[in-house]
Amino acid sequence: MRSQLIFGATANVPNRYLLVMLASKAARKLHRPNTRMEDTANDTFARFASTQPKADVPHSGNLQPFPCVPCAAKAEIPLLRADLKRAAA
Repeated sequence: MRSQLIFGATANVPNRYLLVMLASKAARKLHRPNTRMEDTANDTFARFASTQPKADVPHSGNLQPFPCVPCAAKAEIPLLRADLKRAAA
C-alpha cells in the first residue's frame, strides 16, 4: 500500500512537505510513457524508503540569516520624504 511506502520514506526525509515536493519532482522525471503515474509514484516512494541519504550533505542548521533589506529601506524613507518636501516647496 502507498501509505506504507510513504511511512518508509519519512525515515530518510522527515519533513513531509519536503518529501512530497521531492517525490513529485522525481516521479515526473522517472515517469515512462504508457505506464500508470500511480505506479511511478509508488516506485519513487519505494526508492526514497530504500535509499540512504548522502553523508556529505551539510546540515542546514548552520545557515546565516540574510541582512534585513526592508529595514534598511525603511530607514531611508524619511530622508526621501524630506527631500520631496523640499523639492515641492
